[in-house]
Amino acid sequence: MSNNNDIVQKLWNLCDVLRDDGINYSDYVGELVMLLFIKMVHENTEAETLDKHTLPEGCRWTDLNGKSGVALLNDYKKILFALSTGKDAEDNRVHADPLISAIYADAQTRLREPRHLEQMIRTLDQIDWFSAQKDGLGDLYEGLLEKNAGETKSGAGQYFTPRALINSMVRCIKPQPGEVIQDPAAGTAGFLIAADQYIKEQTDDLYDLSAKDKAFQKNKAYVGVELVPSTRRLALMNCLLHGMEGDEEGVVHQGNALGMAGTSLPRADIILANPPFGTSKGGEASITRDDLTYSTSNKQLAFLQHIYRNLKPGGRAAVVLPDNVLFEAGVGTNVRRDLMNKCNLHTILRLPTGIFYAQGVKTNVLFFTKGSATDKLQSENCTENVWVYDLRTNMPSFGKRTPFTEKHLQPFEAVYEKSPREEGEWSFNAAEIEAPDSEENKDVTDKLATSRWRKFTRDWIRDTKGDSLDISWLKDDSSVDAANLPEPGVLAAEAMSELVQAIGELDALMRELGAGDEADAQKVLLDELLGEGK
Repeated sequence: MSNNNDIVQKLWNLCDVLRDDGINYSDYVGELVMLLFIKMVHENTEAETLDKHTLPEGCRWTDLNGKSGVALLNDYKKILFALSTGKDAEDNRVHADPLISAIYADAQTRLREPRHLEQMIRTLDQIDWFSAQKDGLGDLYEGLLEKNAGETKSGAGQYFTPRALINSMVRCIKPQPGEVIQDPAAGTAGFLIAADQYIKEQTDDLYDLSAKDKAFQKNKAYVGVELVPSTRRLALMNCLLHGMEGDEEGVVHQGNALGMAGTSLPRADIILANPPFGTSKGGEASITRDDLTYSTSNKQLAFLQHIYRNLKPGGRAAVVLPDNVLFEAGVGTNVRRDLMNKCNLHTILRLPTGIFYAQGVKTNVLFFTKGSATDKLQSENCTENVWVYDLRTNMPSFGKRTPFTEKHLQPFEAVYEKSPREEGEWSFNAAEIEAPDSEENKDVTDKLATSRWRKFTRDWIRDTKGDSLDISWLKDDSSVDAANLPEPGVLAAEAMSELVQAIGELDALMRELGAGDEADAQKVLLDELLGEGK
């Protein structure tokens, strides 16, 4: 993988060229991948690993890399137009591949200097693509997306879930050949690709499957939905480079899963997702579903309803959700009750702070199965016990200086897999953590009170917590020890994150109470206040 890391850095260095051409930081990867994909298709075609979705004559790498000057830039613009529309400037049909048209939908280069395009082509031609092929061009492409997400100025982190967490969730869910796997908030398709790679590892790269089953895996096993067109472009390229073709629209469809696109999704065996944070603000991202039982402007609560409703009987889900979903009253309580009624919510993983590029957001992974542990067709009272692993209390504040890796998830995976499950797990010096007097620690031994792995019955959650799932029992030293506090910027980000969530909830409450005009007036004041701070 080190060779691919070197190539990723070389590709990222091309961003200096783009900057010299006046291209914004947020557009770096979008600009780079339009050219990079043409090169990668060329390399895959040369290696005879791509037989479908090749690029048409006149739109290939060999149509670019021998040219220079204004002619090169003009031809590149013509190629992007032809790939996008399927026609050339004279309206002649160039290709009829809807997936290529989707990948290059509305594609336009912002490059103005031919020498910069020449420099990018020259750099791409100098890369050792034979070595890159061994690690997989898809992995190389994903490395570039991860690099982009890590650069906070790019704003891409909101679409990117840490690879270590994705891989851990997939290992826990254990996708199998023949299952339909969905991500209703697909981003750059990280969950779907990780599930595909997991299945390929179990099936000798699909060679153990029949021709029919292999075709299902390539074309029907995975479906995602992504609202942002430029992000969907990255996702479609990512999937195709990993050998995932999907249907005529590709693996990831354009649309809003909380709108019409969500109602037409087929039921899934597995749903893996990290829905976007925040509240609905209208427009294309608004929640227009009329089939969700509990109306809400909270996007996570709406996504959660879609997910447990869209699972087949016995279907499995792992979903990243912020803390407010676990404790929000009103609609939040109703949704949690409905989830625990219709599904077996068997596990909650409390994640550490700092692992997402939006600093300060506190998140969890909810693992659940449609139906009960013994009957997949059961539709009521399906949750008996909820197991909670606390990977947050007294953990480091993760970030660039302290990266979050798969080794931090290994203790959780070990107890998750154990059958029958047993309470008690003391990794990361848990035994030294103070256990405060709380409802969670009532009638519990001193030793178990310091465990990171605990079981709570459905009755206890209802009677003691009022169906809140904000369950914690360990005392975080950093809350009293100033020496261990995170950086001031992280603390400020946490406070801002909680305020934004609270404001969104107040806005939704005012509208439910019929005070929409007053809510709009307050939003105007808030916009003016934040505008002054820019």
